[in-house]
Amino acid sequence: MIKGWIFDLDGVITDTAEFHFKAWKQLADEEGLSFTREDNEQLRGVSRADSLRLLLKGKTVTDQHFEEMMTRKNGYYQELVEKMGPEDALPGARELVKELRSRGIKTAIGSSSRNAGRVIELLQMEDIFDTIADGHSVANAKPAPDLFLHAASQLGLSPDECVVVEDAEAGVEAALAGGMCAVGIGPAERVGKAHYVYAETADIDLKEVMG
Repeated sequence: MIKGWIFDLDGVITDTAEFHFKAWKQLADEEGLSFTREDNEQLRGVSRADSLRLLLKGKTVTDQHFEEMMTRKNGYYQELVEKMGPEDALPGARELVKELRSRGIKTAIGSSSRNAGRVIELLQMEDIFDTIADGHSVANAKPAPDLFLHAASQLGLSPDECVVVEDAEAGVEAALAGGMCAVGIGPAERVGKAHYVYAETADIDLKEVMG
């Protein structure tokens, strides 16, 4: 029996992909690195450190420089994020979470982003999630299941009592590895391994998923 839903943040509840692109692009330009929108797609659902490794494309840097670049990118991203408001929630996202809660279902955010809490605050959605598992919560990023297992634990639920909503291949793989029901948002070539696939969050059919 499903008792909890765990939502990825980017691409499911809101879409800060453009902010991430602009922040990574600014860093890449400063470092003399090539970075395109196609490159940005490869970073979907990937932790900040792994994203930077992909950006560097094999270029070696000192640990100190690596940390500084991550901090610099996050600063650019945070500047853009601070302009967000409730209107930046994706269509249907707020309504879906509220509907679940009206049915007595627990809800959580399970996001690799270390800024997840702040983004939820800016969206004014902090009162409709029971817990937020983010990039600070676990050591192993998706596709490891750790983040979603942590979120389930925070909800007081077992993995088989949880649904995970994800828009990234790595996130779907993490949900499946954790023994959870996976709902994929986006094209089948990206999230087709999920138990259920919908084009957008607003398209999720609760009757279909919940049975």
